[in-house]
Amino acid sequence: MLDVFEHLALAAGREVMRVFHDGCAVDRKSDSSPVTEADRESEKIILTGLRAAYPDIPCVAEEDASAGIMPPDLGDAFFLVDPLDGTKEFVNRRTDFTVNIALVRDGVPEVGVVLAPCTGRFFSGRPGRAETIEIDDDYQIVGRQPISARSGVVPLTVVASRSHNTPETEAYIRDLGAAEIVSVGSSLKFCLVAAAEADVYPRFGRTMEWDTAAGDAVLRAAGGLTRTLDGQPLTYGKRDQSDDEDFANPHFIASGKVAGPT
Repeated sequence: MLDVFEHLALAAGREVMRVFHDGCAVDRKSDSSPVTEADRESEKIILTGLRAAYPDIPCVAEEDASAGIMPPDLGDAFFLVDPLDGTKEFVNRRTDFTVNIALVRDGVPEVGVVLAPCTGRFFSGRPGRAETIEIDDDYQIVGRQPISARSGVVPLTVVASRSHNTPETEAYIRDLGAAEIVSVGSSLKFCLVAAAEADVYPRFGRTMEWDTAAGDAVLRAAGGLTRTLDGQPLTYGKRDQSDDEDFANPHFIASGKVAGPT
């Protein structure tokens, strides 16, 4: 399955970069968030490939969800797809937008890939093994290296959202004491913790499951964990929530093997 994910992410990444270089119009969804041709074409590539390879596994994807297209039953396992996480970064010509594909099983993100097509950073995770993948200019895989989340290194390195910083996030970082702060967009924040380039990713703003599942899968494969503010592992497949819409996440803390206060 991971081979399929990697192939589809690379194919989608090529299309995203074609649109990035050619330019495109920016539309607005009902929630006023931006959407582009790159989002739509990337999602089409990924969903076509997943449905051909695994016709019995339901798919939940961001643009389909925005259009009200949802599987009636998720079953024990389903795919979560964010075809272009960090659309704001993409539109503003920044480089850290990503393509994300994940398998969720029994509420846990089990397999995932995260590709940053503009920079070539590529991460994958499955139970017991996380990797950073080297690709060439033609989006071909040329090398792999295992990665593992680290125990907290003082001063802790915190990754924060470039586009969605909040007072709660700033307060949490202050409570950690001395901390180096790296601002980065999209699901790369999980991957930096997984690759021992950072220690903690606090998120006190809104996210949806397709924003987080692939990066979370990589992090968990690397020995880290994402917890809600009550210390419980973040779960997936949340529907019929009394206080929020389907697939919306609560606030969370993603961390390596040793985290700061929660």
